[in-house]
Amino acid sequence: MLQKLLGFNPNTMKMRTEIVAGATTFLTMSYILAVNPAILSSTGMDKAALFTGTAIASAIATLLLAFMAKLPFAQAPSMGINAFFAYTLCQALGYSWEQTLAIMLVEGIIFILITLFNIREIIIKSIPKNLRFAISAGIGMFIAFIGLKNADIIVSNPATYVSLGKFTPVAILGMISILMSGILMTLNVRGALFFSIILSTIIGIPLGVTHIPSGWLPISAPQSVAPIFCHFDFTGFLSLRTVLVIFSLLIVNIFDTIGTLVGLSYKAGIVDGKGNIPHIKEAMMSDAIGTTCGAFLGSSTISTYVESASGIAEGGRSGMTAFTTGILFLLALFLAPIFLLIPSAATSGALVIVGVLMLDSIKSIDLSNMSEAFPAFITILMMLLCYSIADGICMGILTFVILKLCTGQWKALNATLIILSILFVINFILG
Repeated sequence: MLQKLLGFNPNTMKMRTEIVAGATTFLTMSYILAVNPAILSSTGMDKAALFTGTAIASAIATLLLAFMAKLPFAQAPSMGINAFFAYTLCQALGYSWEQTLAIMLVEGIIFILITLFNIREIIIKSIPKNLRFAISAGIGMFIAFIGLKNADIIVSNPATYVSLGKFTPVAILGMISILMSGILMTLNVRGALFFSIILSTIIGIPLGVTHIPSGWLPISAPQSVAPIFCHFDFTGFLSLRTVLVIFSLLIVNIFDTIGTLVGLSYKAGIVDGKGNIPHIKEAMMSDAIGTTCGAFLGSSTISTYVESASGIAEGGRSGMTAFTTGILFLLALFLAPIFLLIPSAATSGALVIVGVLMLDSIKSIDLSNMSEAFPAFITILMMLLCYSIADGICMGILTFVILKLCTGQWKALNATLIILSILFVINFILG
């Protein structure tokens, strides 16, 4: 029965190994339970409700993946999209968090449809390979910058736009978190980011950054998700800007998920001789359904986590690994008081290290060809300087199209890129 439901083969797999692998994956990626509420609460959303929504959405998506795809991977709110949600859509573009949740809901439904009809492959093939790598690297830089900003290590400056902040208790705790994360990752400590967040939170107590309320207890009944559940606002939804935002979300989500699934599948040794990944469509579908459910729960887009590699390294090979991780996300609901104590500065290390890990894709960019390297560079640079993932993608695609047209390399273009470029130009003119 377990083989039919979760792909667990008792002849070649051990139950203990799968459970340990699932627990290892959870420990490695559980920092999302602290980081996601910290990022999204900057929009005015209730932090306690966000913790509940994050845990439940992660559990739903991971359990769906366990039963549908039978793969040893885990899913949770994307570390790139939650930043896109809070800092681009809500802060830079002025959407309310209720409007942004509506955008996430529509994106999830569209993702289900394009996965069902295999349209995602057309979208993937339309975006140049080097721009895909640049998008991943750019999001990594953007996330790391957010980590430095949240800890007041980098602050605004009227003369130079940004500068190094003062050595306040918050900044000191952020530096400790970053250094500790780097040291633990270098030493290959399992759950390095989780432990760095917990230790930084404890260090934050004498620094006056971590505040423990009176009567605090580490365990409690799950917090209510009611303050953010189904709070959708479709006001002003039918606009070109919103259409482009949804498309940007789809692009980032598709490439993030596909890239992670491919990398993890090779690591797990489950790719066949032709390079095919078993149940990849089901894995994409669990991601899409999880994203839709996450929107109802007040969470940002769901994605497959590269931290699943830690469970694979422990020997996880079936959906039983993912099932274990999903159950642990549900059990974490009772530990909300611990996670809600964590100050933003204590999560800075996790954000910076995630940025380092995502920067890995930059080595795959063809830097010997200027018509490929320049648009990739613009994509990364504009994401960071515009403080917007969407603007980075738009400027990168526009630069690629213009450069190819002006140098006679029009064969490198396709109809999708041309249409997108026209829409981007119209959006910039109207915006």
